[in-house]
Amino acid sequence: MEMREKAQVMNAEEIRRSLQRIAHEILEQNHKHIGDLVLVGVKSRGDFIAHRIAENLERIENSEVDVGAIDVTLYRDDINLHETQIQVNSTELPFNITGKWVILVDEVLYTGRTVRAAMDALMDFGRPAAIQLATLIDRGHRELPIAADYVGKNVPTSHREFVRVQLAEEGGIDSATIYEREDE
Repeated sequence: MEMREKAQVMNAEEIRRSLQRIAHEILEQNHKHIGDLVLVGVKSRGDFIAHRIAENLERIENSEVDVGAIDVTLYRDDINLHETQIQVNSTELPFNITGKWVILVDEVLYTGRTVRAAMDALMDFGRPAAIQLATLIDRGHRELPIAADYVGKNVPTSHREFVRVQLAEEGGIDSATIYEREDE
């Protein structure tokens, strides 16, 4: 399947500002629970974004926030639909989530199925007081009743398009770009 770049929707500075704003919004909504706040990023890329939000929170509040990463591969409802070999990554939750206010972080929110899988995975590790969702980009087209509490940018897309987020942690530069499938 051929893909063509359609438009860059966020550059490095826009991503930086969005994650800083999200950190402020998280603090505003959770000021009573800041001591029990943890961030859990969905692998891969959501974990990098979670670390960046945590750094912003730490700069603002001058206190450390625990950050973990969760792999949702085995919790996906489409795992049996793939013909390619599934690669499972490790989950890193070096803290107990029971009773915590968990901010689940993903880079792009689309159908909601990845978030549902992430919530199922989290429940295997404990019972949080609450789960909130932060995403860098919300592109719409939900198939499940899931909405983000914190959004960097809403980017309307068609089903023929997808949004690719690239991050410096992966050896590139920070950007978010829409790609479109070309007819064959």
